[in-house]
Amino acid sequence: MMEPRDHETELPPESPRHGFQGDRAPPPPTPAVPAGLTIAISRETGARGGTIGRRVGRKLGWQVYDQELLEYLVQESAVQQGLRESLSPEASRWLDQQLQTHLATGRLDDNPSILSLARLSLTLGAQGRVVLIGRGAGFLLPRETTLHVRLVAPFEDRVAYMSQCLRLTLDEARERVRLRDARRSEYLSAYLHQPQGDVYGYDLILNTSSLGEDLSAELVTQAARAKSAQRFGFDGGNALESLPS
Repeated sequence: MMEPRDHETELPPESPRHGFQGDRAPPPPTPAVPAGLTIAISRETGARGGTIGRRVGRKLGWQVYDQELLEYLVQESAVQQGLRESLSPEASRWLDQQLQTHLATGRLDDNPSILSLARLSLTLGAQGRVVLIGRGAGFLLPRETTLHVRLVAPFEDRVAYMSQCLRLTLDEARERVRLRDARRSEYLSAYLHQPQGDVYGYDLILNTSSLGEDLSAELVTQAARAKSAQRFGFDGGNALESLPS
């Protein structure tokens, strides 16, 4: 004779909770834009900004774009097209938004060549892990994801360096330094509407004459690693070295 079944031990399966659709993986996070830190170097003529910027790039393993290379790339439409196509949709929207904000707030001139340079700087900055030398990139990129460095040196030291580097007389070098300094200042004032002599737009100002190339490059590198770790959670590509106490 069969025993009666214990109905209390055979409860029906629990109905799914309202809205529960299984153990689905959470959606992937939206890519950060910019994706990494950018170092933007501003320099006085003869303060060895190009040399120091390239040293920093080698230390970090980052691509370096100096003023000459930036101006060359602006003329190469195929290269620019390739760079833009490499951006994610989020980065492309960010770039357009940045340009429109700069134009709307009067921080950028609408000269076509200036807009092309600004678009190129923002394109490179959106990907991060690059060193940009000159052309006011530090005033275009967001401060929180950019290390903006100003390299300076006494006038006569810069004259001596330019004289040796370009094989000029001291008088010729003085004229060259004055002319280039004036042109750079005019560029920032006329096209990026930056006040002359404003030191508060920079994160780091270094006297390369007293510090030298090696130490200046190391200080910029350490600052970049620290800011990258603070902002992005990684040090920019290499092992984070402790800052001197």
